[in-house]
Amino acid sequence: MTPKSLYKVTAILLQYELIELEDIYPHLSPNDSDMLQAHKKNMIAARQYARKMSMVILADKGDNNTAEKEEKRDEVPDYQKLGLLEALLRLGDWHHAKLLMDRIPPFTAPRHQSIALAMTQLVHSTIEPLYKRCCVPRGSKRKAHKVLANSKAPKPVENFTDLVGDVCKICAYLGPHMSKDPVLIVKLLRIGKAFMKSFNAATDVGKDADKDEFFYSLLTLVDDVFLPSLSLMDCNACMSEEIWSLIKAFPYEFRYRLYGQWKNETYALHPELIRVKANTIDKSKYIMKRLTKENVKPLGRQIGKLSHANPGVMFEHVLSQIQIYDNYINPVVDSLKYLTSLSYDVLAYCIIQALANPEKERMKHEDTNLSPWLQSLASFCGAVFRKYNIELSGLLQYVANQLKAGKSFDLLILKEVVQKMSGIESSEEVTTDQLDALAGGELLRAEGGYFSQLRNTKKSSQRLKDCLVENDLAMPLCLLMAQQRNCIVFKEGSSKHLKLVGKLFDQCQDTLVQFGGFLATQLGIDDYTKKLPPLGEMVEQCHITPDAAFFMYRPMFIHAIAAKVDELKKADKGSKNSSSQRSQRYIQAVDFIASDVIESVHTLHVPKVWDDISPQFYVTFWSLAMYDLYVPSCSYEKEINKIKGQLTTLEDNRDVAPSKRRKEKEKYNLLIDKLKDEEKKQQDHCQRVIARLKHEKDNWFQSRTTKNDTITQFLQLCVFPRCCFTASDSVYCARFVHTIHNLKTPNFSTLLCYDRVFSDISYIVASCTENEASRYGRFLCAMLETVMRWHSEKSIYEKECGSYPGFVTVLRASNMESSSKADQLDYENFRHVCHKWQYKITKAVVICLESQEYVQIRNTLIVLTKILPYYPMVQNFGQALERRVDKIRQEEKDKRPDIYALAMGYSGQLKSKKTGMMPENLFHLKEEKEAAKTQSHTQIGTAQTNGPVVKQELDATASTDKGKESRSSSSKSQSKSSSSGSKGSSEKSSGSSDKKSSSKSSSLDRVIKEEKSHREERDKSQSKEDKENEKKDKDKSHKEDRKDKDEKSHRIDREIKREKDETTHYVSSKERESRAGSHTSTSSQGSNKSSRKPELSPKTEESERESKRRKLEGHSTSSSSVGKVSNSI
Repeated sequence: MTPKSLYKVTAILLQYELIELEDIYPHLSPNDSDMLQAHKKNMIAARQYARKMSMVILADKGDNNTAEKEEKRDEVPDYQKLGLLEALLRLGDWHHAKLLMDRIPPFTAPRHQSIALAMTQLVHSTIEPLYKRCCVPRGSKRKAHKVLANSKAPKPVENFTDLVGDVCKICAYLGPHMSKDPVLIVKLLRIGKAFMKSFNAATDVGKDADKDEFFYSLLTLVDDVFLPSLSLMDCNACMSEEIWSLIKAFPYEFRYRLYGQWKNETYALHPELIRVKANTIDKSKYIMKRLTKENVKPLGRQIGKLSHANPGVMFEHVLSQIQIYDNYINPVVDSLKYLTSLSYDVLAYCIIQALANPEKERMKHEDTNLSPWLQSLASFCGAVFRKYNIELSGLLQYVANQLKAGKSFDLLILKEVVQKMSGIESSEEVTTDQLDALAGGELLRAEGGYFSQLRNTKKSSQRLKDCLVENDLAMPLCLLMAQQRNCIVFKEGSSKHLKLVGKLFDQCQDTLVQFGGFLATQLGIDDYTKKLPPLGEMVEQCHITPDAAFFMYRPMFIHAIAAKVDELKKADKGSKNSSSQRSQRYIQAVDFIASDVIESVHTLHVPKVWDDISPQFYVTFWSLAMYDLYVPSCSYEKEINKIKGQLTTLEDNRDVAPSKRRKEKEKYNLLIDKLKDEEKKQQDHCQRVIARLKHEKDNWFQSRTTKNDTITQFLQLCVFPRCCFTASDSVYCARFVHTIHNLKTPNFSTLLCYDRVFSDISYIVASCTENEASRYGRFLCAMLETVMRWHSEKSIYEKECGSYPGFVTVLRASNMESSSKADQLDYENFRHVCHKWQYKITKAVVICLESQEYVQIRNTLIVLTKILPYYPMVQNFGQALERRVDKIRQEEKDKRPDIYALAMGYSGQLKSKKTGMMPENLFHLKEEKEAAKTQSHTQIGTAQTNGPVVKQELDATASTDKGKESRSSSSKSQSKSSSSGSKGSSEKSSGSSDKKSSSKSSSLDRVIKEEKSHREERDKSQSKEDKENEKKDKDKSHKEDRKDKDEKSHRIDREIKREKDETTHYVSSKERESRAGSHTSTSSQGSNKSSRKPELSPKTEESERESKRRKLEGHSTSSSSVGKVSNSI
């Protein structure tokens, strides 16, 4: 055993340069190779210990004693090199000590506590002048360290730049072993905090190169010394807060880089840290296995203690458990209340790292749903960021970066964070009452517009808003989400399942609406205006669709009008503030603010568009909302009554203290007063908006083109894009159409607009996502509600439609004269049109239900569920629909469970609605006398006298629809027209209404089946021709043989066609003879029997003549089932 005095004498000789280190170093034990070998063995033993701790062993691992023994292996006997090193450090001879440390393996010397403390004492003495000047309060008493007067000792530090030299080098040699002197760590952290204060306060011009060098040296100290030293300290919360006081001055990019280095690399460099990490993981598993909602408090304390020193390792295991078991979310969130600020920040980094894990798949194996781990992690993010004050900058920037890369999966994170922190929901399944409340003011929306009331979200909303403003992420996120909607469909969705693409689009759309609503309510008008680009720039340069651009621009437009109204009000102080003057000021403000917007929208569409609708109307439609057109008085009254009920309950509750009861009562009364004031304010606002619309309406629609073109542009550019944007917008579109009608707007046909909406909904339904189908169904329901209210009573129709220009029609005379006159559509003919709309919807719905396509069937069932209150209203249409739904329910039971669930739900609701359906003769009035109908057939010879037709534009539109429906030859059309007369007279002669309804439903079935068969035959023939062409190209050697076969087949086809023509001619001549003899009742009955004869024949396809006659009979039945107006429109 070498005596310490010998080490000291040798160190003094080295200090005064009486001997050289190179002369005595070869004589010191042990050899460098032996020390290196011992270091490697120590690393191997630590790794084996970690593997042993990670193994699943049922028995006790029995590692406590082993760990204690290995921890005691600190002092190595008779290491002369280390003894000499300690003596040199005690004397302050850093020059020779550094030369000696460079020769031995790294971190071998500081592992021994005596050497580590000698090094820390040297640092204490060196930094004493700077620490005393910057960090010691005046008048405080403390024990100061003496400054070494040794020439070989480091120079005392007087300013921050002097720390870059010897001090930082000594700290680097110490590494994580500085944990043996926590006081020195605190001193260095406080010096660093003082430096960062002056560094951040200086401008870029004032920052010099020396300060920049120390800034990066400080980052190195945090990375290599402070954070690893914290890992070796057992539950030192104060040290964690001290470290946070320094690194919170760094941007989050620097902090997350430090956390990543600490968590992923530093633990593997030191054997002590390897053992600490293994122990931390083992304790984390122990805690998570026992964590429940009943023992949150005691286990939460253990989580806190464990996370003080090693937060990254702890949270990595916790998050892995949350991703697997989502029922861990609430207990874990509640147990995190004992964490330090540094631990919370490391938690945010760990969440982002878990989200960005490239080994995790964001989709399930079937590629139609998001993975459960992502949904669980998103829910945990929203809950933990709402409850605890954790910085959101990194998470929001991560979502923005993902959107820049064209990835929309992580929008689920933003959706959950905004929902939890602000209380603004993005749920599509809102009730009718909630949708009505969302049309009110801000207070009514908060009280009745969401499933969970907005309570205790003021602080969390403010934190989210501040983070968005400070990092300039508010508008970029909005713009990126608006762009991402199209990227999902055209770029990201090219390789994904259609169902998943629809879900991603809906998620992006819902998050955009939710985030935009949050910004509109929380962001100040100045911040909103400064960050948002102009409307034209958003559409043309940012490539955002007009619906999304106006959605973001609308709050700024409303605020600008309100500011202009206040300005005009201040200018007219002397005048009286009457309602007419308020309306006039509002109109002036709108004209002033909208002028620039109107100019900017000219470039959004081709110039031809503005021949049909004016830019002023376009801006008016997109700038208004439900709040501007409708006052939900029922919702206000409902919320007030609910609060009054809470008041009554409070007064009856004697357990509440009188003081608390008085405060609660005052709060409820104040809330009632606010709701009443808000309702009155909205009523005044709606009156001003109506005055504005009356002022503008004459300039909305130009008479340069037909009304048909006007309605086309209105639906294409305004109604259809917006009715699928949000649930509130869907109701707004129907309300706006009704408002245009009530204003008696010139050159606008209400009847034609409704006809275009209801004529064929199959194309729109087939192109919608799931949520868009729900919104489109709400729009159709609101439109049908208006139509059925007019249909219900003649007095209502005469009052609201009788003298309105939207119901002007052109009547065609019964004697087929070319002259026509303008007139109002009477009530009975409007009922005929309503019946036609019900028929059109039924036809489109049945085609979609029989398409076998997942999207069409799903969307159709969603739309049918939404419009159920007003469709179907006719019994035979309901019966046809019920058969299709029952068929889907049987077919999809074991194939597609989601469609089966939708069909089951709708089937039950449809059966409960049967009592509200009516026969066709009650829905619209049919011909009363058979003789009158026979006479009309004699005069005209066609079915055109079934009723007056709608105006020319409606006639043109209907003819287009009719052209789409009919895909047979002209001979079939003639036979269909002739047979419809005989079929109509035969149906009038039948007495039972049940037989009529069954006949109508069967006719509808035949029409739809025939159209479907036409489509299938056309597709089959097309595919047949393609296959034949391919075979001809491939088999050139057998060309002659194939030519002979083709000639034979064509010859056979011509013979079959000639047979069919003869049969058709025969049937048509027979039917003309029967119709010519229909003046008498006997001949009419005979015609009825002859026309019904094929209907009674068996349904077989063995004979082509039989099938041809059934098709002709099907056409005649469908023609008679539509009624008068279906033939005329």
